[in-house]
Amino acid sequence: MGAVLTPSNLIIVLLLLSAAVFYLGKRQAFSVSKVEGGPASLHSRPAYYGTLTALWCAIPALIVFSVWIMIEPGIIIKLVVSQLPHEIQSLPADRLNLIINDIGNLVNGNIVSREVDAVMQLAADHYNHLRGISRAALWVIVLVVAMGGALAVWKLISPDLRARNHVEKMVQVLLISCSTVAILTTIGIVLSVLYEALRFFKTIPLTDFLFGLEWSPQMAIRADQVGSSGAFGAIPVLTGTLMVSAIAMFVAVPIGLMSAIYLSEYANRRIRAVVKPLLEILAGIPTVVYGFFAALVVAPLIRNAGAGIGVTVSSESALAAGLVMGVMIIPFVSSLSDDVINAVPQSLRDGAYGLGSTHSETIRQVVIPAALPGIVGGVLLAVSRAIGETMIVVMAAGLSANLTANPLKTVTTVTVQIVTLLVGDQEFDSPKTLAAFALGLLLFVVTLILNIIALYVVRKYREQYE
Repeated sequence: MGAVLTPSNLIIVLLLLSAAVFYLGKRQAFSVSKVEGGPASLHSRPAYYGTLTALWCAIPALIVFSVWIMIEPGIIIKLVVSQLPHEIQSLPADRLNLIINDIGNLVNGNIVSREVDAVMQLAADHYNHLRGISRAALWVIVLVVAMGGALAVWKLISPDLRARNHVEKMVQVLLISCSTVAILTTIGIVLSVLYEALRFFKTIPLTDFLFGLEWSPQMAIRADQVGSSGAFGAIPVLTGTLMVSAIAMFVAVPIGLMSAIYLSEYANRRIRAVVKPLLEILAGIPTVVYGFFAALVVAPLIRNAGAGIGVTVSSESALAAGLVMGVMIIPFVSSLSDDVINAVPQSLRDGAYGLGSTHSETIRQVVIPAALPGIVGGVLLAVSRAIGETMIVVMAAGLSANLTANPLKTVTTVTVQIVTLLVGDQEFDSPKTLAAFALGLLLFVVTLILNIIALYVVRKYREQYE
């Protein structure tokens, strides 16, 4: 029975019920209109009455469902802990959390390699029992709310009911709610990163982090060990990030933009139908495949080429990572630029031709300036993609934070260091772990600055060409 009363099955039943209610609401609209002379007497089209009934069936039920699912685990855990022996309940918070995690693993069937304590097994069984009761109650309450909302609207259906206005208002509220969720999520991410970064800066001065030239976040367990203080200068990490991203942009932007211009302005339909999908296939290749290609093909090729001319090249280099990353980013620039160039009105091209401009002059002096805001947006997206890439850098550029301007040397990036610092079970109470949040905040600020620069460029050229 518990396998049937699952939240996913409840969502499916709720969707089917909403579809049935839509049909009933629409049918009721036709029924009440017969008394007044037909559907023309209705304020709104019959479909709006069905939609309004379905919305009042689904939305209140989904709100109850979401709230229930969010608070259910916490309530069940409290009830289960209250039934544990007193000596377990009196344990420190960290040890009690470990026991709660073990109970959760037992409930999910993740503990199979060792003998299970009888008390823990009883607690897991109690948890399953309470969850079964909760899920049954959830089904009953959600279905009652859904049918109650649908019945309330169904009874109100009449020719004077402004169904279209109500539906549009509910959709507007729904869209505003979705936008609010996105905004609040962004604010939550920024505040959480900022909070942990401020904890880091209480231990490590901000100036040491921003202007330090050494990055070695390894912290010793005892104060008398060598390197117990660590080194948290972000300059080498930031330099490596900018270097790899710049190399990638030198590859992706010219090739991607030229490809977009060719496909939009010169290629015939047959060539475009073949080349454009082939270019976009590059965006679907997993980054780990690019990492293998960079480590096994590009890096040895660069190293052998350097050895042939007497130049020392590291086995892992920023150049190898940047070149492969640039190839990976080409579809982002090409596809977005192609869409923007195609969106330029044909009247601008015709006007340029009418003034005697050649095809290439029209592209350079009319089409590209008109499409520049969109092209800048595509390039900015590509830059963000390059800055956030991790796997290629790990496999092709290495993990060493070297402060160098030589692309043939090993470097690392901000995202690679964040992953390295947070790998495994970590407690957020040491500068080593908190440094990841400081790097995340730094990356956020850098990205924000890039956005501001891009907006400035877009506004400048819009004033010139509009």
